[in-house]
Amino acid sequence: MKSRWKNLDRLILVDCDGVLLDWEWAFTVWMQEHGYMQREDAKHYYSISDQFHDVTKSEAKRFTKIFNESAAIGFLPALRDSVYYVKRLHEEYGYRFHCITSLSRDENAQKLREMNLHKIYGATAFERIVCLDTGAHKDEALEEYGGTGCWWIEDKPENALAGWRLGLKPILLEHGHNMDHDHPDILLCKNWADIFRRITGASYSA
Repeated sequence: MKSRWKNLDRLILVDCDGVLLDWEWAFTVWMQEHGYMQREDAKHYYSISDQFHDVTKSEAKRFTKIFNESAAIGFLPALRDSVYYVKRLHEEYGYRFHCITSLSRDENAQKLREMNLHKIYGATAFERIVCLDTGAHKDEALEEYGGTGCWWIEDKPENALAGWRLGLKPILLEHGHNMDHDHPDILLCKNWADIFRRITGASYSA
Protein backbone atom coordinates (compact mmCIF):
# COMPACT_ATOMS: atom_id res chain seq x y z
CA MET A 1 0.00 0.00 0.00
CA LYS A 2 1.38 3.39 -0.99
CA SER A 3 1.10 5.93 1.81
CA ARG A 4 -0.09 9.46 1.14
CA TRP A 5 2.29 10.77 3.78
CA LYS A 6 5.70 12.13 2.84
CA ASN A 7 9.07 11.81 4.60
CA LEU A 8 8.04 8.62 6.35
CA ASP A 9 11.49 8.28 7.91
CA ARG A 10 10.60 11.31 10.04
CA LEU A 11 7.04 10.28 10.94
CA ILE A 12 6.21 8.76 14.34
CA LEU A 13 2.81 7.25 15.10
CA VAL A 14 1.88 7.57 18.75
CA ASP A 15 -0.91 6.70 21.16
CA CYS A 16 -2.03 9.39 23.60
CA ASP A 17 -3.27 8.10 26.96
CA GLY A 18 -0.54 6.27 28.82
CA VAL A 19 2.07 7.45 26.31
CA LEU A 20 1.79 11.25 26.02
CA LEU A 21 -0.74 12.11 28.73
CA ASP A 22 -1.26 10.72 32.23
CA TRP A 23 -4.88 9.68 31.73
CA GLU A 24 -4.69 7.02 34.44
CA TRP A 25 -3.78 9.47 37.20
CA ALA A 26 -6.51 11.94 36.23
CA PHE A 27 -9.13 9.20 35.88
CA THR A 28 -8.20 7.72 39.26
CA VAL A 29 -8.66 11.11 40.94
CA TRP A 30 -12.01 11.52 39.18
CA MET A 31 -13.18 8.06 40.27
CA GLN A 32 -12.18 8.70 43.88
CA GLU A 33 -14.13 11.94 43.81
CA HIS A 34 -17.14 9.82 42.83
CA GLY A 35 -16.61 7.38 45.70
CA TYR A 36 -14.70 4.56 43.98
CA MET A 37 -11.43 3.40 45.48
CA GLN A 38 -8.57 1.90 43.52
CA ARG A 39 -7.18 -1.50 44.46
CA GLU A 40 -3.66 -1.63 45.92
CA ASP A 41 -2.39 -3.72 43.00
CA ALA A 42 -4.20 -1.63 40.35
CA LYS A 43 -1.04 -0.74 38.43
CA HIS A 44 -0.71 -4.36 37.32
CA TYR A 45 -4.03 -4.30 35.45
CA TYR A 46 -5.15 -2.56 32.27
CA SER A 47 -8.88 -3.12 32.72
CA ILE A 48 -10.68 -0.45 34.78
CA SER A 49 -12.97 -3.06 36.34
CA ASP A 50 -9.86 -4.85 37.65
CA GLN A 51 -8.35 -1.64 39.01
CA PHE A 52 -11.27 -0.49 41.16
CA HIS A 53 -13.37 -2.06 43.89
CA ASP A 54 -17.02 -2.77 43.05
CA VAL A 55 -16.88 -1.70 39.39
CA THR A 56 -18.27 -4.03 36.71
CA LYS A 57 -17.01 -4.14 33.13
CA SER A 58 -20.12 -2.38 31.84
CA GLU A 59 -19.78 0.32 34.51
CA ALA A 60 -16.09 0.75 33.70
CA LYS A 61 -16.92 1.33 30.04
CA ARG A 62 -19.61 3.87 30.97
CA PHE A 63 -17.36 5.73 33.43
CA THR A 64 -14.56 5.90 30.87
CA LYS A 65 -16.88 7.40 28.28
CA ILE A 66 -18.26 9.96 30.74
CA PHE A 67 -14.76 10.99 31.81
CA ASN A 68 -13.48 11.18 28.24
CA GLU A 69 -16.32 13.51 27.31
CA SER A 70 -15.93 15.73 30.36
CA ALA A 71 -14.04 19.02 30.61
CA ALA A 72 -11.26 17.17 32.48
CA ILE A 73 -10.03 15.64 29.22
CA GLY A 74 -8.72 19.04 28.13
CA PHE A 75 -6.41 19.37 31.14
CA LEU A 76 -4.57 16.07 31.49
CA PRO A 77 -0.90 16.38 32.54
CA ALA A 78 1.98 15.12 30.42
CA LEU A 79 3.23 11.62 31.14
CA ARG A 80 6.65 11.32 32.79
CA ASP A 81 9.48 12.76 30.64
CA SER A 82 7.47 12.90 27.40
CA VAL A 83 7.53 16.68 26.86
CA TYR A 84 11.30 17.07 26.83
CA TYR A 85 11.91 14.20 24.41
CA VAL A 86 8.93 14.75 22.10
CA LYS A 87 10.05 18.35 21.66
CA ARG A 88 13.64 17.25 21.03
CA LEU A 89 12.53 14.73 18.43
CA HIS A 90 10.46 17.38 16.68
CA GLU A 91 12.60 20.48 17.01
CA GLU A 92 16.10 18.99 16.78
CA TYR A 93 15.57 15.91 14.63
CA GLY A 94 12.64 16.99 12.45
CA TYR A 95 10.19 14.27 13.42
CA ARG A 96 6.42 14.84 13.07
CA PHE A 97 3.80 12.98 15.04
CA HIS A 98 0.48 11.43 14.11
CA CYS A 99 -1.53 10.71 17.25
CA ILE A 100 -4.08 7.88 17.11
CA THR A 101 -6.24 7.90 20.24
CA SER A 102 -9.32 5.93 21.32
CA LEU A 103 -11.05 8.86 22.97
CA SER A 104 -14.63 9.58 21.86
CA ARG A 105 -16.74 10.49 18.84
CA ASP A 106 -17.86 13.62 20.67
CA GLU A 107 -16.55 16.65 18.75
CA ASN A 108 -16.09 18.77 21.86
CA ALA A 109 -14.02 16.04 23.52
CA GLN A 110 -11.89 15.82 20.39
CA LYS A 111 -11.30 19.57 20.38
CA LEU A 112 -10.29 19.44 24.05
CA ARG A 113 -7.81 16.65 23.29
CA GLU A 114 -6.27 18.65 20.46
CA MET A 115 -6.09 21.75 22.66
CA ASN A 116 -4.44 19.77 25.47
CA LEU A 117 -1.79 18.26 23.19
CA HIS A 118 -0.96 21.53 21.45
CA LYS A 119 -0.73 23.36 24.77
CA ILE A 120 1.74 20.86 26.20
CA TYR A 121 3.80 19.89 23.15
CA GLY A 122 3.52 22.96 20.95
CA ALA A 123 1.49 23.84 17.88
CA THR A 124 3.57 22.06 15.23
CA ALA A 125 4.66 18.66 16.62
CA PHE A 126 1.37 16.94 15.78
CA GLU A 127 0.70 16.90 12.08
CA ARG A 128 -2.43 14.83 12.61
CA ILE A 129 -4.63 13.79 15.56
CA VAL A 130 -7.05 10.93 14.88
CA CYS A 131 -9.75 10.46 17.53
CA LEU A 132 -11.50 7.10 17.50
CA ASP A 133 -14.47 6.04 19.61
CA THR A 134 -14.00 5.27 23.31
CA GLY A 135 -12.10 2.00 23.68
CA ALA A 136 -11.96 1.40 19.91
CA HIS A 137 -9.42 -0.95 18.38
CA LYS A 138 -6.77 0.74 16.24
CA ASP A 139 -6.26 -1.83 13.48
CA GLU A 140 -8.31 0.03 10.89
CA ALA A 141 -6.78 3.43 11.69
CA LEU A 142 -3.29 1.94 11.33
CA GLU A 143 -4.02 0.25 7.99
CA GLU A 144 -3.26 3.36 5.93
CA TYR A 145 0.27 3.29 7.37
CA GLY A 146 0.68 -0.40 6.61
CA GLY A 147 4.09 -1.39 5.27
CA THR A 148 5.63 2.03 5.91
CA GLY A 149 7.93 0.88 8.71
CA CYS A 150 7.02 3.91 10.82
CA TRP A 151 7.62 3.84 14.55
CA TRP A 152 4.40 3.12 16.50
CA ILE A 153 4.44 3.93 20.23
CA GLU A 154 1.76 2.37 22.44
CA ASP A 155 1.17 1.15 25.97
CA LYS A 156 -1.37 -1.55 25.14
CA PRO A 157 0.21 -4.79 23.84
CA GLU A 158 -2.83 -5.58 21.68
CA ASN A 159 -2.42 -2.32 19.75
CA ALA A 160 1.35 -2.72 19.50
CA LEU A 161 0.81 -6.15 17.94
CA ALA A 162 -1.72 -4.71 15.49
CA GLY A 163 0.93 -2.28 14.27
CA TRP A 164 3.56 -5.01 14.03
CA ARG A 165 1.25 -7.15 11.87
CA LEU A 166 0.88 -4.16 9.52
CA GLY A 167 4.60 -3.70 9.08
CA LEU A 168 5.17 -0.89 11.60
CA LYS A 169 7.96 -0.75 14.21
CA PRO A 170 6.18 -0.89 17.60
CA ILE A 171 7.56 0.41 20.85
CA LEU A 172 5.69 -0.48 24.03
CA LEU A 173 6.04 2.12 26.79
CA GLU A 174 6.40 0.25 30.04
CA HIS A 175 3.62 0.24 32.65
CA GLY A 176 2.80 -2.19 35.42
CA HIS A 177 0.17 -3.87 33.23
CA ASN A 178 2.49 -4.58 30.28
CA MET A 179 5.97 -5.05 31.72
CA ASP A 180 5.77 -8.83 31.34
CA HIS A 181 4.90 -8.61 27.65
CA ASP A 182 7.55 -10.38 25.59
CA HIS A 183 7.73 -10.21 21.82
CA PRO A 184 10.98 -10.41 19.82
CA ASP A 185 9.96 -7.61 17.43
CA ILE A 186 8.37 -5.20 19.92
CA LEU A 187 10.68 -3.02 21.98
CA LEU A 188 9.75 -2.40 25.61
CA CYS A 189 11.00 1.03 26.77
CA LYS A 190 10.91 2.27 30.35
CA ASN A 191 10.47 5.97 29.49
CA TRP A 192 10.71 8.55 26.73
CA ALA A 193 14.45 8.94 27.25
CA ASP A 194 14.76 5.29 26.24
CA ILE A 195 12.40 5.79 23.28
CA PHE A 196 14.44 8.82 22.15
CA ARG A 197 17.68 6.81 22.16
CA ARG A 198 16.09 3.91 20.29
CA ILE A 199 14.76 6.16 17.54
CA THR A 200 17.72 8.51 17.12
CA GLY A 201 20.56 6.20 18.08
CA ALA A 202 21.83 8.90 20.43
CA SER A 203 24.15 7.88 23.22
CA TYR A 204 22.99 7.74 26.83
CA SER A 205 24.88 10.94 27.52
CA ALA A 206 22.87 12.90 24.92
